[in-house]
Amino acid sequence: MPDLVAVETLYDGQVRRLTLNAPKANVLDAEMMSALQAALDACRNEAGLKMIQITGAGNHFSFGASVAEHTKENAPAMLSQFHALFYTMAELAIPTAALVSGQCLGGGLEVALMCNFIFVDKSARLGQPEIILGVFAPPASLLLPLKLGQARADDLLLTGRSITGEDAKAFGLAAEVYEDREALLAGVDEWTRKHVLPKSASSLRFAVKAARMQFYEGLREKLGALERMYVSDLMETADANEGIQAFLEKRKPEWVNT
Repeated sequence: MPDLVAVETLYDGQVRRLTLNAPKANVLDAEMMSALQAALDACRNEAGLKMIQITGAGNHFSFGASVAEHTKENAPAMLSQFHALFYTMAELAIPTAALVSGQCLGGGLEVALMCNFIFVDKSARLGQPEIILGVFAPPASLLLPLKLGQARADDLLLTGRSITGEDAKAFGLAAEVYEDREALLAGVDEWTRKHVLPKSASSLRFAVKAARMQFYEGLREKLGALERMYVSDLMETADANEGIQAFLEKRKPEWVNT
């Protein structure tokens, strides 16, 4: 059985590429999150590592977290495990890049948002559809306003709509948009050689900590509060539970507005 996260070491150990390896959806369920956590933890003592790249196998980056793990009884453990990934990425302070093809939704987009750079191709569709299920996205609720500004963050978080790779570039969310996945990989390779490899690995980490001081402080201070809001308040409502159940039963939700 292939590893759920395929790990490649590139450029003589200077870049680590982590590929979510459960196509077509590359769902961030408990097993996938555990594998991604282990792959990130393995980067802790790599002094010469200058970048971590995250991508998805097949045609899609990730459809997001497992909806079955969003149920009231499973949500506390799921969120705790998921948010640990964000704390780890902040602690590592190694430059990160998401390489996005196809669907990049929900928790998948949140992982990409945590990266310093997002590169997309024209097949990319990025969105936070949680509100359609009657819930909200804790990390994206913090990260999108910082990355896009409040108006565009509200658009994505409150409508649940997806945007194209071209939109992501126009919004300033994506660093570059490429024609297809082959061009994406080649383009990021060229970008990495030009902008990352010539730098000092230790200096890059200090630069990440400095550039993201406010970004990371906000994450550490507020993500726990949003996690508690989700578990203790949101999941006590009828509609949040109805939205998740309706998705699992493949039917239209029947909201009661409480």
